[in-house]
Amino acid sequence: MSWIAWALLSAVFAGITAILAKVGVTNVNSHLATAIRTTVVLLITWSIAFAATPTAQFVMPGRRTLLFLGLSGAATGLSWLCYFRALQLGEASRVAPIDKLSVVVVIVLAGVFLGERLTWQQAVGGALIVAGSLVIAWPHT
Repeated sequence: MSWIAWALLSAVFAGITAILAKVGVTNVNSHLATAIRTTVVLLITWSIAFAATPTAQFVMPGRRTLLFLGLSGAATGLSWLCYFRALQLGEASRVAPIDKLSVVVVIVLAGVFLGERLTWQQAVGGALIVAGSLVIAWPHT
């Protein structure tokens, strides 16, 4: 697969991450949610969670929350794997803009799965992100 395919996969997984995290953080302290989701930096996130979470709020979340935070963590890991593979194969100045298509993925998924209303600003901004990513990533001579 080319760097474009890896960068696009990175964008999709990053967009999915935001949606899953949004659902996963419902009714749980955000520091604890971050610690559960971010296994890659486990020691750092658990340290922050223990330091910043009041004792009364430090309870094990329910199964649904754990499921969505776990899925969000998996999507994060897949995004990072794809991003680093794209960076290995392509130029960073062309890979990164395609990775930022995750913003557009989030806009779409937020409407579909979270019922968020698409505004004209999001539509225009999303279109500009797509256009800008294509302009930057297009093969140049």
